[in-house]
Amino acid sequence: METPLPNWLELPREITINILQRLDTVEIVTSVCVVCPLWWNICKDPLMWRTIGIISLSYFDERLEKICRYAVDRSSGYLKDIYIKKFATDDLINHIANSTSELRCIKLEECHGISSQVFSEVVKKQPFLEELEIAYCDFNGTEFFEYIGRCCPLLKSLKFSRCFEESDKCDDIAFAIAKTMSTLRHLTIINIGLTNDGLLAILDGCAVLESLDLRGCRHLDLDGSLGKRCNEQIKELRFPTESVDPNPSYFNYMSEACLYINDHDFSSLLSVLEEIPYDPSNFIEF
Repeated sequence: METPLPNWLELPREITINILQRLDTVEIVTSVCVVCPLWWNICKDPLMWRTIGIISLSYFDERLEKICRYAVDRSSGYLKDIYIKKFATDDLINHIANSTSELRCIKLEECHGISSQVFSEVVKKQPFLEELEIAYCDFNGTEFFEYIGRCCPLLKSLKFSRCFEESDKCDDIAFAIAKTMSTLRHLTIINIGLTNDGLLAILDGCAVLESLDLRGCRHLDLDGSLGKRCNEQIKELRFPTESVDPNPSYFNYMSEACLYINDHDFSSLLSVLEEIPYDPSNFIEF
């Protein structure tokens, strides 16, 4: 006799919430929340939206921006972690910052639609920020990093990556980090023009640093005493000569399947989500 399949509706609510929170934001908005009354009610809970993560295949995607805004609004100020790849704009990042002042983690990858000036104002509104990742965006300048350090006294992890190795030597970013981010425990600076002077400043200024990723920082010379100090002071060290993934992504775990919903269906879906009542007859039962 075959064992009957379990009824998902009979799972404890806490387990169902745990499962649904492991799905990406696009799936939750476009399909999960309209499966049944139980899932609809769970998805209406602001705590379901503490983490929002969305990737895009193109730099400007109005559909994904609408999904992101919808999810941010649903969070009702409980949003803690935001992950966006490619499609973010100044307007969207401002909307996020104006919706919560409780962000603990911001991760942006290839977001060329955000300016350093606007992002600086966003960070100013997030005093509890502990983790910041900026990969292949257009943020530059000593003042930018100093501003982050001053506005985010709880910052423990900073990851900053350029697309290509810098040919010119420059320690401005290193000096800014050393000057304003003494609480850092994890630092990644990939493909910047860091020299031994800059690295020494970081080691002196960030005394509690536990991990340091220096891949692509080819102007460093760690053969002598500086390399010895790095090995003694840093628990996890990645060296400048280690390879950098040419097509990295901080969002590999997210599904892209829902990106192919057509524009008409997508617009209709968002309209329905805003207006649909709590009526079991509106949903599919298992």
